[in-house]
Amino acid sequence: MGVLELVGDYWEQLKETVVPVVAAAENDDNEQHEKGEEEEEEEGEEEEAKDGGDAEEEDEDEDEDDEDEDEDEEAVTDQLEDLREHFKNTEEGKPLVHHYEECAERVKTQQQQPGYEDLDHKEDCVEEFFHLQHYLDSATAPRLFDKLK
Repeated sequence: MGVLELVGDYWEQLKETVVPVVAAAENDDNEQHEKGEEEEEEEGEEEEAKDGGDAEEEDEDEDEDDEDEDEDEEAVTDQLEDLREHFKNTEEGKPLVHHYEECAERVKTQQQQPGYEDLDHKEDCVEEFFHLQHYLDSATAPRLFDKLK
């Protein structure tokens, strides 16, 4: 018997002794937890009966507050994205966006051609993308922090 087999056997024995104990402990905890939840639910129902349903009214108020918060979040837009869109539509940005989109269209067309996987040189638009991003970053960075202040 080699060292690896001895270690493997020892590991299996150790695993068999530990795993059932852990699983049994989890089951016991779950049963106790479930019993506790049932008791809490019964107590909650009794309290609701005593209160005359006030808890339901509180739940409705909370739901209305949640809806108001969602509306506030939708109104906020990312100022960086707004600035980027603005600079994409400027005289300097339009040619860069056009050049990048042309390249992306060429690549998409090439990928649909048979034998594309076998080509030695596959065009990508990394250079065009970096030119566009460099322009957008350099144009938006100074203005973004002015808006955030």
